[in-house]
Amino acid sequence: MSTHTTPGPERSGLALLVIAAAQLLMVMDGTIVTVGLPVIGTGLDIAQADLDWVLTAYALAFGGLLLAGGRAGDLFGRRRLFRAGLTVFLAASLLGGLAGNESVLIAARVLQGVGAAIVAPAALSLLADTFPAGPRRNKALGVYGAMGGLGSVAGLLLGGALTEYAGWRWIMFVNIPIALLVLAGTFALVPGTRERGGLDLPGALSATLALGALVYAINRAGSHGAGDGLTLAFGAVAVALLVAFVVIQRAARSPMLPSGVLADRGRLGANLVMLLMGAGQLATFYFLTLYMQTIKQYSPLITGLAYLPFAVGIGIGSGLVGPALQARTSTRTVLATGMAVAAAAMGWFALLTPDQNPLFVLLPAQLAGGVGLGIGFVGATIGGVQGVASRDSGIASGLVNTSQQIGGALGLAVLAGIAVAATASRPPGTPPQDALTGGYTAGMLGAGAFYLAAVLAAVLLLRPRPVSRSAERLGSTPR
Repeated sequence: MSTHTTPGPERSGLALLVIAAAQLLMVMDGTIVTVGLPVIGTGLDIAQADLDWVLTAYALAFGGLLLAGGRAGDLFGRRRLFRAGLTVFLAASLLGGLAGNESVLIAARVLQGVGAAIVAPAALSLLADTFPAGPRRNKALGVYGAMGGLGSVAGLLLGGALTEYAGWRWIMFVNIPIALLVLAGTFALVPGTRERGGLDLPGALSATLALGALVYAINRAGSHGAGDGLTLAFGAVAVALLVAFVVIQRAARSPMLPSGVLADRGRLGANLVMLLMGAGQLATFYFLTLYMQTIKQYSPLITGLAYLPFAVGIGIGSGLVGPALQARTSTRTVLATGMAVAAAAMGWFALLTPDQNPLFVLLPAQLAGGVGLGIGFVGATIGGVQGVASRDSGIASGLVNTSQQIGGALGLAVLAGIAVAATASRPPGTPPQDALTGGYTAGMLGAGAFYLAAVLAAVLLLRPRPVSRSAERLGSTPR
């Protein structure tokens, strides 16, 4: 195993900037296409029912391969993998911007997800290598966690402006100069520790394909019914692949998901909260975008600007309230508080109507939801990597991001089906705008249910106990 020395304050500050910028870019790309979806659909002749795959393809590849990406960084060098992943992401962004049809765009989004799956866990592990356990690392983790929440909203804002003034292709092209700048700054990063072992590719592939089959089955069930033959077939394939994944993990010498990583109840709870948080967040952005562009007839630019309260709320939650709570109380309290606030915001969104004044519901509910999610991102990020052994830090950090991305893909599939069913169930003669809005609000209430489940998971699985100094690895705050 290689060793490194902790860099000085000036270099560690630059390293944090590079790591935070990479995390912002990876998360931002999960939502940057959201506002431009209607324009992309028209430009590439993509059916309305298939548009969500532009989001889901990235989330599935990102989430499904994150654990393998984290392990690869542990084995082959975290800075080296960080640079390689950025290069893959850059090339995929160029391919996506040049895409001439739906298939090429979806393939580019998958490849972007592969690059992100390499970069994200390497970035978090490099952060742990750069900052010693204690207050400095907790502050750095707070910045990193803030990028996870802020990046999602930044993608919506930037995507709206680029779609309006430069065309949807620049949603892809904009990643290229940012990735180049981050690559140029990697000289400030420490090489990172390296571990011995192997890479569990069969486990990674079985997990990713299982999740893809499950999401497809859920999506198809929403439009063709749960008894549809193809729905049942893909559901069966998903179950078979998940069983294969479990068998592979038990037999593998170097499993993709070592049993010790989730043996701690606190880390298990933090990752479950992150999964439920991702399930509600991506779907909420999807429904809000459709509401603003389809019902309110906002342009892409105005839609992006309308997300500003969400960005402000996440900044307040992750930059001020979350770290302050984390310093004074347990991670359990931080997560339960954030998710309760986010759930209340989803109930507020349920008041939306086609002619609703945005100042009464749309904008304040976004601000409240952003604060709740910002608090949650800080707690879940710290709880997910806290106390893990150094040899498994890449896996643990990858699992935090995996939970968010897989939660987003699964949540969008489930809640989109709920929204379609709610719209279809409206009485005959209901105005189309009322029926559609009813579906969108039903989906957001479903997101609120996910957040309430996250509160329950935090309360049941995390305990406010102090972490002994001998057990500290990636953090030093109580759970």
